[in-house]
Amino acid sequence: MNRVDGADDRYVVGVDYGTLSGRALVVRVGDGAELGTAVHEYGDGVISTALPGGRTLPPDWALQNPQDYRDVLRYAVPAAVSAAGVDPAAVVGIGIDFTACTVLPTLADGTPLCETPELRDRPHAWVKLWKHHAAQPHADRINALAHERAEPWIGRYGGKISAEWQYAKGLQILEEDPEVYDRAERFIEAADWIVWQLCGTETRNVCTAGYKGILQDGHYPSEGFLTALNPNFGDFVAKLDGPLLPLGARAGSLTAQAAAWTGLPEGIAVAVGNVDAHVTAASAQAVQPGRLVAIMGTSTCHVVNGAEVAEVAGMCGVVDGGISPGAWGYEAGQSGVGDIFGWFVEHAAPAGVDSHERLTELAASQPVGGHGLIALDWWNGNRSLLVNHDLSGMIVGMTLATRPADIYRALLESTAYGTRMIIEAFVDAGVPVNDLVIAGGLTNNALLMQIYADVTRRPLNIIASAQGPALGSAIHAAVAAGEFPSIHEASQAMGRVHEAVYRPDPERARAYDALYAEYRALHDHFGRGGNDVMLRLRAIRNAAVETAAATHEAPLEVVA
Repeated sequence: MNRVDGADDRYVVGVDYGTLSGRALVVRVGDGAELGTAVHEYGDGVISTALPGGRTLPPDWALQNPQDYRDVLRYAVPAAVSAAGVDPAAVVGIGIDFTACTVLPTLADGTPLCETPELRDRPHAWVKLWKHHAAQPHADRINALAHERAEPWIGRYGGKISAEWQYAKGLQILEEDPEVYDRAERFIEAADWIVWQLCGTETRNVCTAGYKGILQDGHYPSEGFLTALNPNFGDFVAKLDGPLLPLGARAGSLTAQAAAWTGLPEGIAVAVGNVDAHVTAASAQAVQPGRLVAIMGTSTCHVVNGAEVAEVAGMCGVVDGGISPGAWGYEAGQSGVGDIFGWFVEHAAPAGVDSHERLTELAASQPVGGHGLIALDWWNGNRSLLVNHDLSGMIVGMTLATRPADIYRALLESTAYGTRMIIEAFVDAGVPVNDLVIAGGLTNNALLMQIYADVTRRPLNIIASAQGPALGSAIHAAVAAGEFPSIHEASQAMGRVHEAVYRPDPERARAYDALYAEYRALHDHFGRGGNDVMLRLRAIRNAAVETAAATHEAPLEVVA
């Protein structure tokens, strides 16, 4: 295993920052045993309707409070160490992962702009969460100009930059609140910001710099490109740029302040930041090429290593060392998966069947195609392959005989079809996908997992940890602390996966082939210009909401 002797007596902490909470996990270096965990819910959660001070937000906004991230260190880390029953003095390193692209503007010393009193009521001063989609018009302009100028980097991102990424969000700040933009001396991923809080040193990780910051072959987009977007946007790279370090490297040492927050020893190794999906490849023993990891929760991120570089249409990007050093890391994703199922249970399922367990039980009794439905999985827009967050969901085939379990199963299947689209795009571009490792909270739904195996026609392996990202962060912390020479060795020693838990059934797979063909036809028609009704409806909705907000229009009352 190439680990350091005596590693059984040493421990690392992994901290996984999710959309609604942060989780800390204490892991034994010697064998990856998970000894204690704790969760801290964000006090402000996702800020989507109004700032804590009361200022209302437009549609498609999603912000967060950076103090919630510090509180995870203050509460979850000590609680996890206590639950593990280990001596904090035996902890040798800490690593973190984060949602992405989740970014915030700060002063030069890392102070978030939303924590300066005069900017606290300015929405653009707050953290922009990954699912902040209000920058779609700015992303559209970036993409159009990149193709007009034949920018060499655009092909590495499947031909489109996402509204979720750094440049679209930064351009939105500049054009909607130039004072906040000018005050922002740094514009930094939350992953790198929290590492800065831990070790007092500003660093940038190659993962987010490559996938979300358009860093390719050592270069960001040129100043000429940025000023062509907006004459005042030319300094954006200066706000993004910082000391760039590979994954698994040591960003610095835990400061006295952070040691007081966490209860961990001052001076231990702090690993370079990482993304929740990408870091999971290590815990899933999937750093070798050809094994795709799908981290399935509220959304899904798909990551796979390849031996060669290729341009894959509609992907989130390909980055040298973006998942692990020595390979080209590919990323794709679906903006809504578990969120879609949760929406149906919470808002559409009638009493008596308004639970995932009951709907899954009813849906599992159906034959493939028995509900007569096809759904498009765009309830939170489309990340891959279409890279358009103004797209919306659809269900085709409903009749008076349609029942809630029919719709629920169709929604499950729609996300599997979306994953198959992504896999086929990889394979068509020459990036092998031999099998899948599934991680995240949705692995406990056996019906969903079997649907994915049947639809994709590939075996599904299941990560053996319920905390894949946190374990992955702990693995990277072990490397940063010098316990292993590389992520590959640490992954083999500390990662775990159950092999081929779900296998495709030939008969069901053939039935799904026919349904997938219908999904693909709808996908291309509504997503590739056959009918832009979804985009027009989004524009009508936004205009109506903005007009109502501007005039303080009261909702209509229904008179019996």
